[in-house]
Amino acid sequence: MLTKFETKSARVKGLSFHPKRPWVLTSLHSGIIQLWDYRMCTLIDKFDEHDGPVRGICFHGQQPLFVSGGDDYKIKVWNYKLRRCLFTLLGHLDYIRTTTFHHEYPWILSCSDDQTIRIWNWQSRSCISVLTGHSHYVMCAQFHPSEDLIVSASLDQTVRVWDISGLRKKNAAPGPSGLTDHLKSPGSTELFGQTDAIVKHVLEGHDRGVNWVAFHPTLPLIVSGADDRQVKLWRMNESKAWEVDTCRGHYNNVSCVLFHPRQELIVSNSEDKSIRVWDMTKRTCLNTFRREHDRFWVLGAHPTLNIFAAGHDGGMIIFKLERERPAFAVHQNLLYYVKDRYLRKLDFNTSKDVAVMQLRGGSRTPMYSMSYNPAENSVLLCLRAPNVENSTYDLYTVPKDSDSQNPDAPEGRRSSGLTAVWVARNRFAVLDRTHSVVVKNLKNEITKKVQVPNCDDIFYAGTGCLLLKDTDCVMLFDVQQKRTLASVKLAKVKYVVWSPDMSHLALISKHNIAICSRKLESLCSVHETVRIKSGAWDESGVFIYTTSNHIKYTLINGDHGIIRTLDLPIYITRIKGNSIYCLDRECRPRVLGIDSTEYKFKLALVNRKYDEVLHMVRNAKLVGQSIIAYLQKKGYPEVALHFVKDEKTRFGLALECGNIEVALEAAKTLNDKDCWDRLGEAALLYGNHQVVEMAYQRTKNFDKLCFLYLITGNLEKLRKMMKIAEIRKDTSGQFQIALYLGDVEERVKILRSCGQKSLAYLTAASHGLEEETQQLQEIFEEANEKLPEVNPDAVLLQPAVPIMQQESNWPLLTVAKSIFAGPVGPKQPGGTSLPVAADIDIGEAGAVWGDDEIVIDEDGTFGTPGEEVDVSGGKTGWNVEDEDLELPDVDIGSGIAGGAEGAFVPPTKGTSQAMNWCNNSQLPVDHLLAGSFETAMRLLHDQIGVVAFEAYKQLFMETYARGRSCVLALPSLPPLLEYPHRNWKEAGAKGGVPAVGLKLAELVQRLQVAYQLTTQGKFEEAVGKFRSILLSVPLLVVDNKQEISEAQQLIDICREYIVGLRMELKRKELPKDTLDEQKRICEMAAYFTHCNLQPVHLILTLRTALNLFFKLKNFKTAASFAARLLELGPKPDIAQQTRKILAACEKTPTDTHELKYDQHNPFDICAATYTPIYRGKPVVKCPLSGACYQPEFKGQVCHVTEVTEIGKDCIGLRISPIQFR
Repeated sequence: MLTKFETKSARVKGLSFHPKRPWVLTSLHSGIIQLWDYRMCTLIDKFDEHDGPVRGICFHGQQPLFVSGGDDYKIKVWNYKLRRCLFTLLGHLDYIRTTTFHHEYPWILSCSDDQTIRIWNWQSRSCISVLTGHSHYVMCAQFHPSEDLIVSASLDQTVRVWDISGLRKKNAAPGPSGLTDHLKSPGSTELFGQTDAIVKHVLEGHDRGVNWVAFHPTLPLIVSGADDRQVKLWRMNESKAWEVDTCRGHYNNVSCVLFHPRQELIVSNSEDKSIRVWDMTKRTCLNTFRREHDRFWVLGAHPTLNIFAAGHDGGMIIFKLERERPAFAVHQNLLYYVKDRYLRKLDFNTSKDVAVMQLRGGSRTPMYSMSYNPAENSVLLCLRAPNVENSTYDLYTVPKDSDSQNPDAPEGRRSSGLTAVWVARNRFAVLDRTHSVVVKNLKNEITKKVQVPNCDDIFYAGTGCLLLKDTDCVMLFDVQQKRTLASVKLAKVKYVVWSPDMSHLALISKHNIAICSRKLESLCSVHETVRIKSGAWDESGVFIYTTSNHIKYTLINGDHGIIRTLDLPIYITRIKGNSIYCLDRECRPRVLGIDSTEYKFKLALVNRKYDEVLHMVRNAKLVGQSIIAYLQKKGYPEVALHFVKDEKTRFGLALECGNIEVALEAAKTLNDKDCWDRLGEAALLYGNHQVVEMAYQRTKNFDKLCFLYLITGNLEKLRKMMKIAEIRKDTSGQFQIALYLGDVEERVKILRSCGQKSLAYLTAASHGLEEETQQLQEIFEEANEKLPEVNPDAVLLQPAVPIMQQESNWPLLTVAKSIFAGPVGPKQPGGTSLPVAADIDIGEAGAVWGDDEIVIDEDGTFGTPGEEVDVSGGKTGWNVEDEDLELPDVDIGSGIAGGAEGAFVPPTKGTSQAMNWCNNSQLPVDHLLAGSFETAMRLLHDQIGVVAFEAYKQLFMETYARGRSCVLALPSLPPLLEYPHRNWKEAGAKGGVPAVGLKLAELVQRLQVAYQLTTQGKFEEAVGKFRSILLSVPLLVVDNKQEISEAQQLIDICREYIVGLRMELKRKELPKDTLDEQKRICEMAAYFTHCNLQPVHLILTLRTALNLFFKLKNFKTAASFAARLLELGPKPDIAQQTRKILAACEKTPTDTHELKYDQHNPFDICAATYTPIYRGKPVVKCPLSGACYQPEFKGQVCHVTEVTEIGKDCIGLRISPIQFR
């Protein structure tokens, strides 16, 4: 059973599938009716008008109606489009059990605990017949799918079949059949009228109440389920009905039972919490599906699709009985697929579809997958059993010549195995039931067993390779070398689709697609909310895939979208041009047409094939907000401009791509203040002050307009603005403009008019305006007011006089038109620049050269005012006499140098020194000095496996700061940068590499400081210092092999000290309470003595270990430490004490306790666990420091460097140009 959708709700008592749409109705014990979309897994609507449980529910076949019946004795007819109940039918006197629509007539059939069955006309909204006869609750009643029959089941232990042909004749309009019936028996008018419904058969055989009954869709069969735990099959004819057989197996009441719509199966469910599938011919149970805690109550089958629904105590499940995905394989232009136990071959070119062979075995299980071998013309067909461990595969050789009408049935070789795929011309790999891989030959004999990592499935990956699927990752495995080449993290992959050239693959899981390279490097991933069904690669490298309801695409950069919708799922086999070749669920080959314009347009943009983009822009129908949003996101607003008709959107796009003319045109049409403001702001950035002026005028932004006139030196317009401010009574604005203009008389006048006498007097007196000063003095004297004192040291402040008025816009760099400008879209308004002579078409030369005034037309070409330019060559001054030349038909090309017409030619900017540094060197430090942190990081990652860069941040910034020297330029300008070179003698313009501030000698000096810290016992500070030196070594540049060797020695010293000191710090933190803890402390002290330290520090470590082991009474080992210590020549007092301890140890040369320490067996210390890794044991190392680790630490960050990945395969340390020669 394949569960497709599951809901959680109150107990589900009724179910009904919509015949066309992916909808299912559930009626709940709580009184609510839910409408679900089982394909999108969403609740669409719910209807809550019944009081108490709703048991009967049914969709109408054609109308947007459904009917429900509940424990409130009401039958309700609903319209799901209007989302309301249309009317209620009253008449039943007890709980209503089922309600169904007739497939043809406007009838509703209902049955109830009032022991009656009623037929209602939903158009006249009346009860047209009551069927009585049952002596207990009627649990179920159904119309026959094609005949005038009803079947009913009751707790009176009987099933009754009713004939309602009389009711049809009485109520239905006399159609063709009614008329023929009447003509056949003209004299058979019944004396007492026609009986509505008569009992045709009473089926007795159940020992308890019958809960459900159903007709077979085509055969004269009935199936029933009852409280006696039995499912009974009945057959009937015109005269009688009889029991055929009983299916026993349920161990509680059978709630519901029905026939499979298209196969010879019976499906039943029960209160024993199980669903059972029975073989109708053999009457045996094929499958049982159980739930833990929920009893089943109702079943529903979709009329046309292979899906079922079951209602239980906790909700509903939608399920399939078997997988419908066809098994197929594609090779070049051929599709091989399995249908109806035949292997068929379809030629994509000729559409010829033939059966090539018959498959052996009558297994009901459909083929799971197929692998085709063109070299040997053989196929592997895999079958998955319900219990995966029992799966098998068949190996067939396809007959070369076969009669398509009666194909051969060659012998196949069958073996157990979960999956089988070809790995070579005459070898295939099998994943067996123990989840190990075996390689077999064409005779199905094992040639070798391959030890592989744990995996659940295998997929084809080219000759000699396999893809191994684990629960959370996929690995590329080389079968020959027996090693994993690459892996990618992705959970629950179901299918793998390789591109035709094997350069890319798509890994498909239930809701995700991951696109990867051949080496399993993840390029992008796409998440879908509905199930992904299939996929294939387009010829252009686009992955096309299907979901339950769409065909979609994804480019390898992650851009994806919808191509078209689907009514039913399909399985893509091949994409050719605008056609998709696919198989449907019935295994029928189909060809669907698609519009590939959108994804080909995006692909052309991504690949920068601008000529294709241009062609599509001109000819293709690309519309919609999504394509505009895509172009904006990708930085091509000028392309989007050509699709857009809406002026507001055009305005936004034009501003984005800096097309001020189009933006101005749109702003004029919109005439919106916000648009003019934005246009003014954008135009100012481009120095187009003529458009800025217009924008400020339209928005009446006088302050900004005045300032614009000031900075462009337009004093005449500034004076006009002052007059306007006066008329507008804007005193403040008027005074400000007077300041801009340096007009003192005007300022005095303004100050006088607004009552500021003191300021007016001071202004006039300071500027030597005697007449105004005199007048103001008189006013003060008349008012007996004191005159303000004039500052004798006043300084004249006048605005600078414009050198020249800036009439034209700011100059812009001259560039060729973008490929997308001009010819594609609408004509650009008013040309902004004169074409130079070379750009003018010779054919447009004037009539008599120089006679008339030359002007520029709207489209930027020459013309004369008031008349058309004569280009016909009539009375021309220039007559080149080329009419009668006879030229051979020779293709001489366009003659345009420099690529396609209109190609974008940006102004060439020189390469910066920083860029030269990056181009000239592969050393990380040179890239850091250039400021290219990203490439420096990549080099460090590739060379020494750096994965965590936090610790490097300070070093990066310090290095970058050394890369330039500054020279002070003009005041208020930024300083000029200089780029010092280390090879300045031979560098030239482009051959330079940067001078490096850090030298090996400086690191050696720092090492002395670290040694001193160690001697002083400041271990944490010392570790930090050693790590800083270690991380600085990759940022060196050295000249010869000796210095490279010294740098490597420096790394080794730092590693030994960091491992030893961190171990010592850890040892000091350990508790000393128990014997085991004391033993561990001694072990770590012993390991420390094996770190390669300076003699002064080694003496200290040996003394520590000696004392600890002596206290632990391990005298033998303590004696060895004493001997080693004396060899190093310690100070006399230390030597004296050591000899005493040695003498004491030699008296009893034994170890009381056994420790994990063998001094005679060489070992490395694991830098994570501080345990010995003896020679010959597996070990992984840090690619920079060389620190050793146990294999389980592979992939983690090194504890010594804190930046590198343990066990990473790297190029190695590169600090000199000679290492690249």
